[in-house]
Amino acid sequence: MQILYALVRSLIRQLLQFCYGVQIHGLEHYQQAGPRVLIIANHTSFLDAALLATFLPDKLTFAIDTRESRRWYSRAARLLVDLFPMDPLNPLSTKSLIKYMREDHRAVIFPEGRITITGSLMKIYQGPGLIADRADAVVLPIRIEGAQYTPFSKLRGRVRIRWFPAISLTLLPPRKLKIDTSLSARERRNRAGQELSDIMTEMMFATSQWRSTIVNQLFDAHRIHGRDHVIVEDPERQPLNYGQLMLRARILSSHIAQQTDSREYVGVLLPSSLANITLFIALHLRGRVPAMLNFTVGSQGLLAACDTAKIKTIYTARRFVQTAKLEKTVAALSEHVRIIYLEDISTQLGFVTKLSCWLTQPVARQLYRRQANQPTATDAAVVLFTSGSEGTPKGVVLSHRNLLANLQQLASRVDFSSQDIILNALPLFHSFGLTAGTILPLLTGMRTFFYPSPLHYRIIPEIAYDINATILFGTSTFLAGYARFAHPYDFNSLRYVFAGAEKLRDEVRIVWEEKFGVRIFEGYGATETSPALASNTAMASRTGTVGRLLPAIEYYLEPVAGVSEGGRLHVRGPNIMSGYLLNSAPGVLVPPKSSHGDGWYDTGDIVTFDADGYITIRGRAKRFAKIAGEMVSLTAVETLASKTWPNALHAVVAIPDAQKGEQLILLTTQSPIERSVLLERAKRDGIGEINVPKKFIPLKQIPLLATGKTDYVAALALATQQFANTTEPTDEI
Repeated sequence: MQILYALVRSLIRQLLQFCYGVQIHGLEHYQQAGPRVLIIANHTSFLDAALLATFLPDKLTFAIDTRESRRWYSRAARLLVDLFPMDPLNPLSTKSLIKYMREDHRAVIFPEGRITITGSLMKIYQGPGLIADRADAVVLPIRIEGAQYTPFSKLRGRVRIRWFPAISLTLLPPRKLKIDTSLSARERRNRAGQELSDIMTEMMFATSQWRSTIVNQLFDAHRIHGRDHVIVEDPERQPLNYGQLMLRARILSSHIAQQTDSREYVGVLLPSSLANITLFIALHLRGRVPAMLNFTVGSQGLLAACDTAKIKTIYTARRFVQTAKLEKTVAALSEHVRIIYLEDISTQLGFVTKLSCWLTQPVARQLYRRQANQPTATDAAVVLFTSGSEGTPKGVVLSHRNLLANLQQLASRVDFSSQDIILNALPLFHSFGLTAGTILPLLTGMRTFFYPSPLHYRIIPEIAYDINATILFGTSTFLAGYARFAHPYDFNSLRYVFAGAEKLRDEVRIVWEEKFGVRIFEGYGATETSPALASNTAMASRTGTVGRLLPAIEYYLEPVAGVSEGGRLHVRGPNIMSGYLLNSAPGVLVPPKSSHGDGWYDTGDIVTFDADGYITIRGRAKRFAKIAGEMVSLTAVETLASKTWPNALHAVVAIPDAQKGEQLILLTTQSPIERSVLLERAKRDGIGEINVPKKFIPLKQIPLLATGKTDYVAALALATQQFANTTEPTDEI
């Protein structure tokens, strides 16, 4: 029998090696794990068990459903592995496996319980975590990659199936679960399940391709999904597939090579459109760094951005300049930088250039490495400019590594699919719109429809209905606007709606659930973090929080004087920016650093973590007022106003007060304004009167930035202008 086992194992291994060129990484971790090991792996195809059984050193035990163990292929598998039949509905089966593991055995479990039908992780069952905890076993994570593209997967129709794709097995360092033994049985089971789920998502991230460049990953996506896979579209309704997009970008890049220098920061002044993303890729093909300019800040703001990043050239389009009425702004810019219009480039590119780019498509990747001057993952990939909502805007330099890491952090938690259709109305000069709404779908095969303005509240729901959008990114303000004008059926095809950039108001979340039957998943981040730090997901969501930190992000809470709950959040991880470009030292990169050390980024936010790691934002450190010696969160006061008048928009700022240090000013679209109503709500919620503003500014519209965030600089200017020299309380203005 031993000879038969060795023969069968060798034959199957050689066959798999011949067909798929199987590579195994980290095999040393198998021996490090010791004798009592629970091996967990993602479940990609019907090949998975054979891959583990033949490429790992020992004869393994596979935990398998009792019904499956009776099938012919399971009986045949006994030549290769030992089977441990388990009835998932019978607690005694779990106890039996725990006992078996305690006898120092190695067992294999697929924690998802089924082969993936999305290409991403499926639901992670708690049972395997409980087994590892109760058996005091080491957990050995193994990532199977490539088998999902074979005919033996369940992804036909979702990805381009190939007969012989390359397959790899990656073993990560073994880990022990760290469960508090004082917890109740239910809590301990839940915690073990959560820890195992975290190990699986961390495994998916750690073994993903984020140590690369955006264009290299784009070439990979082109290969995986095929040149004819339609990937981008805009209101012109002339969609492009991978092949067309790459050809256009390569033709445009030949002009860029003549007009700019390698590693130069090049301005991009365009709306969300095919022209914008084509230019973005073209700049990367020649090793230039796109500097995404916010066209809503006016000529002075744009000139400051150009000075900060030493931008000498800006690409734009005449049609856009005319439509957006930016003629005067561009005229002012043209006195300091060179303006190049995309409409003029087509007349300058001859037939020979276009033919050359078409003929060299098969070797485009090799040409990219040479023409982009051997780019690396740590090179700058984009410059974004902070909104300046609380001070002077800065240039944020994000590397390829930063952006790709953040995409993989998101993909390890969310089951994005090449079948998805993203509606992206966020501007590409906004980190949320660029990373999640543009680069993520581009590199994962999701079709993206670009719309130039998120403020067209009547049009965007119609587009979502027309294109059958499945994923939508937005801010609380924008989502509220869509909800007001959308028909209840407009968003029927949506799978996911993600909200970020500002706090998601309860009334917005509720109206989406009641009117459209759609949950909004709130996330959290910053331009400096590429941008995502945390997010609620379908598998891990808690209302009122912004979710849990994404994989590979460390955090530290710095105590804040006067704040008893939570602390100031500092973070470190592969998605943290390369550094700032400051107006005081143009073109000089200032790496991230906080009071906690080099490489750390101070978010400036006061947050709390609950026992399960869910984050609640208490407010920005700069958005706390000190009134009569007590710290008051302006964000919390805004929340109080939103609960009192849910159909209005509100902003709270603090201005100096001669008697109490500072005073609160509420800017609101609510009319009429009665402080007594606000005070009554505060008392009902157990909130002290010190948190209730005494002065109000009624407005038809709260000042907003183009990103959808409240423009607190403008709000503070309004409040200062109106109340700077007053100290007497006023209930209504």
